[in-house]
Amino acid sequence: MENLIDYVIQGSAISMIVLLGLSVYFIATFWIFLDRMYVLNSRIKSESNSLKSLYSGKSKSVAHNSLIFTYLSRVNKPNKAILDAASSDAIRVSTKGLTWLSIIASTSPFIGLFGTVIGILETFSKLGAQSSASLAVVAPAISEALIATAAGIGVAIFAYTFHLILKRKAYELSSLLSSQSEIVLSQVD
Repeated sequence: MENLIDYVIQGSAISMIVLLGLSVYFIATFWIFLDRMYVLNSRIKSESNSLKSLYSGKSKSVAHNSLIFTYLSRVNKPNKAILDAASSDAIRVSTKGLTWLSIIASTSPFIGLFGTVIGILETFSKLGAQSSASLAVVAPAISEALIATAAGIGVAIFAYTFHLILKRKAYELSSLLSSQSEIVLSQVD
């Protein structure tokens, strides 16, 4: 804890801005993940129940809480175009934020690297002003500069992992919607 306080006090403005930006990325990553995970899980649950009732013959159409129901209630006869539009719209709305996770995953290592480069440049400029430099002076300064790269990689790992998890959940939702559409269409023909 003491080292962290020393780092904040001795760090440059650019290093602090980089770490602050990565902190915002980190918070946004978790916010997007938790929000979309909740939305996707609840939609997958309702679509799964709707599909089960269609499979078992308990219902001739999708459940009232299905994402497809609103579209089907507006037409006299279900058709492939309206069901595809319903599925596409449901997936689009359910996967908001995935692009941001991808952007965060791809840019955060570079932001961290930028902070490290600035830290190393500042270290070498301070060392140039001194008459002698030893490993005992250079090593701590370089290790402090590398904190930004570690933070950037850490944020990227979470963002990329969460992106893949949510992408898989979106595929699951898409599959459920597609199966329901096929069953509804088979009953019409």
